[in-house]
Amino acid sequence: MMFLIGVAVVLGSVVGGYVMHHGNLAVLWQPNEFIIIIGAAIGSVFISNPAKVAKGVVKNLKTLFKGSPYKKAHYIELLTMLYIVFKTMKSKGMLEMEGHIEHPHESAIFSQYPGFVHNHHAVDFLCDNLRVMTMGVEDHYQIEEMMEKDLDSHHHEMERVASAVNSMGDAMPALGIVAAVLGVITTMGSITEPPAVLGSLIGAALVGTFSGVLISYGFITPIGKFMGMFFEDEHAYQKVIQVALLAHLKGNAPVVSVEFARASIASNERPSFAEVDAALNAAGTPG
Repeated sequence: MMFLIGVAVVLGSVVGGYVMHHGNLAVLWQPNEFIIIIGAAIGSVFISNPAKVAKGVVKNLKTLFKGSPYKKAHYIELLTMLYIVFKTMKSKGMLEMEGHIEHPHESAIFSQYPGFVHNHHAVDFLCDNLRVMTMGVEDHYQIEEMMEKDLDSHHHEMERVASAVNSMGDAMPALGIVAAVLGVITTMGSITEPPAVLGSLIGAALVGTFSGVLISYGFITPIGKFMGMFFEDEHAYQKVIQVALLAHLKGNAPVVSVEFARASIASNERPSFAEVDAALNAAGTPG
């Protein structure tokens, strides 16, 4: 929703201000300039990035309509799920989790928490590390190092996607100048035309510079920054799982492990102790 509001504000401000100056909107419609700028920018992404990054850009455009991926309710759900997992492991042993780990989407525990189970990165991260723990690895330093490498690898992969969009935005003003120069070249080829025709050609050329700057700073660069923040939020969500797992591995009670995890959540999304306590009491004891 915020993305659509932002687009409306940018276009409304620019077009509205232009019209207030008695500008002719028809002059701004220069599809040949748009083809040069946008086409060359997309091509630069293909040149500078492997196919998986380009596909990642297209795939993650849907995040623009999601807003912040994790709110307080998502974290309460996550902490409750982790509490049930730890409670099960404490009361019934590590091996009790094997079936849930191998088939998480069929798990009686995980299926109760749709926000978590539909997040395949988080599910894989939790299950992979629980699987290591069921193998008898109890050195929390080793597991922490493994978790950090896993998280860093995924985060770096997502950063490349955001960086590709930002690079595209950075190229737009220069490509707008390219479009403008080509327009000037066309104009020079028509130098014998009447002033009205030359004015139209020069105006069309200047639209190239205008479009490159507007598309860059009004749309593409903000999209890249949003994707970067979206991926940061995903990283933070998985870090909460890491903190909880390490706290459990150090021998803490389930409720204490969950409290360690709660404390690692950003303050603007962190549920209160009372809210988490109420959620844990409502969840009860695993069967």
